[in-house]
Amino acid sequence: MAISTINPFTGQTEQEYEAHDDAEIERRIAAAQSGFEALRSTTFAERAEWMRRAADLLEADVDELGRLITIEMGRPVKASRAEVLKSARGLRYYADNAEQLLAPEALADPSAVGASAAGTRYAPIGVVLAVMPWNYPLWQVLRFAGPALMAGNSGLLKHASNVPQAALYLDTLFERAGFPSGAFGSLLIPAAGVERVLRDPRVKAATLTGSEPAGRSLASIAGDEVKHVVLELGGSDPFIVMPSADLARAAEVGVTARYQNNGQSCIAAKRFIVHADVYDEFTRLFGKQVAALTVGDPLDEATDIGPLATESGRDELRKQVADAVDKGADVLVGGGVPERDGWFFEPTVLAGITPDMRLHLEEAFGPAATVYRVESREEAASVANGTTFGLSSSVWSNDADEQEWFVENIDAGGVFVNGMTASAPELPFGGEKDSGVGRELGAAGIREFCNLKTVWTA
Repeated sequence: MAISTINPFTGQTEQEYEAHDDAEIERRIAAAQSGFEALRSTTFAERAEWMRRAADLLEADVDELGRLITIEMGRPVKASRAEVLKSARGLRYYADNAEQLLAPEALADPSAVGASAAGTRYAPIGVVLAVMPWNYPLWQVLRFAGPALMAGNSGLLKHASNVPQAALYLDTLFERAGFPSGAFGSLLIPAAGVERVLRDPRVKAATLTGSEPAGRSLASIAGDEVKHVVLELGGSDPFIVMPSADLARAAEVGVTARYQNNGQSCIAAKRFIVHADVYDEFTRLFGKQVAALTVGDPLDEATDIGPLATESGRDELRKQVADAVDKGADVLVGGGVPERDGWFFEPTVLAGITPDMRLHLEEAFGPAATVYRVESREEAASVANGTTFGLSSSVWSNDADEQEWFVENIDAGGVFVNGMTASAPELPFGGEKDSGVGRELGAAGIREFCNLKTVWTA
């Protein structure tokens, strides 16, 4: 893919960039190593001050950045501004809490191990490579960069090739805020250039958010180099609705949970698993609200659904939906590509999904929801767990025992009860099975790229 901004609303190229050559890649890796050496000797207080300045810069640039994000990847501009502000909040969380999250821990009884003092402490590991996607071009990066830099590491970003302007903004953000030169930088390189960077001995670890094939490729290289990775590889999250649920609230939240970011979210609810007792009423409420979504210019404040970020993504979703329809799925809402410029797909709801359909197992990365009818909580859990993914889940029930049963029996990195899955700086985020390994955010996220060092003193 060329490194360029192509406006999904018009299909027109806005900006094109030359990929960094070998000399520039070497310069940037060397700068990242120097940045790490400078940053590791600073205090938490110094890093926190700079991190808060970075958050201030984001907030000052919120309108400009919101528009930039929307032009690059098509999300409604009101949601793009919200991403900027959420990113600033994430940076502030780690500025305020990193020192406590990484505080040394003392063994209560060091004599048990023959010591006068013993315990653990966290140390930064060095340069960390981040390979990041276009769907949340600031948040995905900054939820890594905030904790990584506060821990004393430096970061190198290989951003998605269709959001180069976001990558270039992030390239200078932390130095503008006061961090040492090289502490964070962007590489304008194609996907094929990642291996060379990851194999460089100065790069100590990597994190990737993206597709399952991309994650497997990165992990295989890191395994060969014996380097730590964190992978978030998407999901096909279940949204389970039981008879005791508040159906009106579940339907309302379900629309947001599925169609946020034009349906292009790893943690979007994708499979709606509804008990037979409330199936008809829920699908009626849900379908009515989906049909009422406003599709249009993402720079228009009234727009709910903009174009998909890439033409190839739109075409792939069209093939998945067509496959389901050809094999007998019922189209409750939408189902096709509207006759207009841009990479649009109608907000869609499909029922009657069977195991031979692609949408039964594959992630649908766009505004298409599938609805399943089940007869029991056991069948609901079986359908929910019946994919190779396990990122997160949402369960709607007002029965306390049932809530606990689902928490115990859903195979996922998260279970959200009577609410939609969301990421927050305070909570660890990640999945199991093919959805990835490791965790971002929370205490776990800042500790992923640290050396947990045991200290024993006689």
